Amino acid sequence: MKTDWNPVLRNELAQPYWHELQAFVAAERDRHVVYPPAPDVFAALHLTPFADTRVCILGQDPYHGPRQAHGLCFSVRREVPIPPSLVNIHRELHDDLGVDPPGHGNLEAWARQGVLLLNTTLTVRAGQAGSHQGHGWETFTDQVIRAVAATPERVVFVLWGSHARRKKALIDTSVHAVVESAHPSPLSASNGFFGSRPFSRANAALVAAGREPVDWRIPA
Repeated sequence: MKTDWNPVLRNELAQPYWHELQAFVAAERDRHVVYPPAPDVFAALHLTPFADTRVCILGQDPYHGPRQAHGLCFSVRREVPIPPSLVNIHRELHDDLGVDPPGHGNLEAWARQGVLLLNTTLTVRAGQAGSHQGHGWETFTDQVIRAVAATPERVVFVLWGSHARRKKALIDTSVHAVVESAHPSPLSASNGFFGSRPFSRANAALVAAGREPVDWRIPA
């Protein structure tokens, strides 16, 4: 990790679980198609420096369809059809802030503004959601969350769905803000995601702490 996350997370790379995890992922890549491609696994940490993180959106698994996952939760590359959860995120962004959908699903513009788009599991076997859960990624990404939550400046944690909301226990809410709701999946978006206004709420929490708000517009 050639980023300022390296000193923050270096101790994790020496832990036994880390070596077991990397051996597991390597064996999976030998036998199966694994997403995202190896160079993209840590894209969230490469695009969003630790020092610049002001919002953290938590996902669960990478997308498990062809060409979808590229290391940022909920995001896909421009040429890839927009997944249903992201369609709903675009809809809520429009309803919340009046931002028109960009016509693609790439969220790198957010990542470059200090929005950490972190999945709690960083790899997945093609076509098998959840297949790399429980092998050590969660230990690593919990440490990423703890590191961000240990910073003295307010960070807004956006937690969509029950899996992400369980991570609230890692966050000092006397310092940081939590914006939580149902997941944007079509299965649950109508049960509390739509109308939750996460983007304006995140910006209000940042401004209240004297931090710059995020420009949530996505270039077309």
